[in-house]
Amino acid sequence: MSLDQNLDKVATRHEELGAKLAQADVAASKDFVKLSKEYAELTPVVAAITDLKNIKGEIEDLNALVADPDNDGEMRTMAEEELTVLKDKLPSLEQEIKMLLLPKDEADEKNAILEIRAGTGGEEAALFGANLFRMYQRFAEERKWKFEIININETGIGGYKEAVASITGRNVFARLKFESGVHRVQRVPETESSGRIHTSAATVAVMPEAEDVDVQIEDKDLRIDVFRSSGPGGQSVNTTDSAVRITHIPTGIVVSQQDEKSQHKNRAKGMRVLRSRLYEHERQILDNERAANRKSQVGSGDRSERIRTYNYPQGRVTDHRIGLTLHKLDRVMDGELDELIDALTAEDQSRRLSEVE
Repeated sequence: MSLDQNLDKVATRHEELGAKLAQADVAASKDFVKLSKEYAELTPVVAAITDLKNIKGEIEDLNALVADPDNDGEMRTMAEEELTVLKDKLPSLEQEIKMLLLPKDEADEKNAILEIRAGTGGEEAALFGANLFRMYQRFAEERKWKFEIININETGIGGYKEAVASITGRNVFARLKFESGVHRVQRVPETESSGRIHTSAATVAVMPEAEDVDVQIEDKDLRIDVFRSSGPGGQSVNTTDSAVRITHIPTGIVVSQQDEKSQHKNRAKGMRVLRSRLYEHERQILDNERAANRKSQVGSGDRSERIRTYNYPQGRVTDHRIGLTLHKLDRVMDGELDELIDALTAEDQSRRLSEVE
C-alpha cells in the first residue's frame, strides 16, 4: 500500500470514529473508552495529513503560476521562492507522518518494574549494582516520577545483590525500556588495595508494570512458601515467618519478597513483581516471533546481552548497540541519561521506519 493510500485509510477511519462517538448508544456503551482512545491517537495524524495535503495543493497552484507565460517576471520569481520553501517542508512533514503511523507499543505508557542483579565480579559487582540503582533513582526524581523500593538484598558493605523498584509516572516504560541488559563497569574496586582495574557486571531488567487486566493468574498455578526473613550476613531481621517465595508453576518464575514485616504486604509486593515478569515473558515471546527475520534489534530486552560499559579511569560511557560514547561518566551516574535514551529511541524509530517503507 502506498503512503497516499495509507493516509486516506487513516483519514477515513478517523471520520468513522468521529461519527460513531457522536451516536448516543455508543457514548453509553462499554466500547466508548476504547474508541475515544483510538480517535485521540489518530487526531494528530489526521492534522499532519491535512497539512501535507494543503502544502501539496499549494505546490500545484504555484507550479501552475510559474508555468503560466502570461505572468510577469516578478510574480514568477515570488512563486518560485515560495515553491522552494514548501518543497523543503515536504520531506520532514512526510517523515513526521510516517513516525506517527508507526505501530505503538501498548506498554509505553505503563509504569515500570526495575530489577538490578549483581553479576560477575563478586562484591564489586554488588557495589556497581547499587550505583546503577541510585542512577535510575536520580533519573526518576528529576522527572518527578515516584520511585518506590520493593526489595533490596544488601551486602555487608553497601552493595546490592538484588534490588527491585516500582517507577510510576508519565511514559516511564517508553523512556526506560532500552535499559535492559548487562551493564559492565571497569574501575579500581574500593575493596582492591593494589590499584588494578577490574571488570564487573550487573544485569538490569525493566518491565512494564502489569495490571490485573493484563495478566490472569490462577491460584492453582501458584506455590507460596513462607520463611523467616534475614538481613545482610545472615542475621535475623524478623522472628516470624513473614518472608514469601511465590513460584508460578507453569513458567517456573520465582519471586522472593522479604522487605516488609507483614507476610500479607510481602505477598502483595511479590505478586506485583510476578505479574510484571509474566507480562514481560509474554511480550518477549511475541517480540521474538516478530524479530525472527531481523538481523538486529535495538533494546531487544535480552538480559544476557552486554549493552553498555562504564569506564571510570577514562570517565566514559559506551553504549555498544549504537556505538555511542559519552565522556561524562560522573553526570550519567548522577542520573543524566537523556542523551543515551534519546539516541536509542531515535535508532529504534529509524529501524522500524526502514521495515515499513
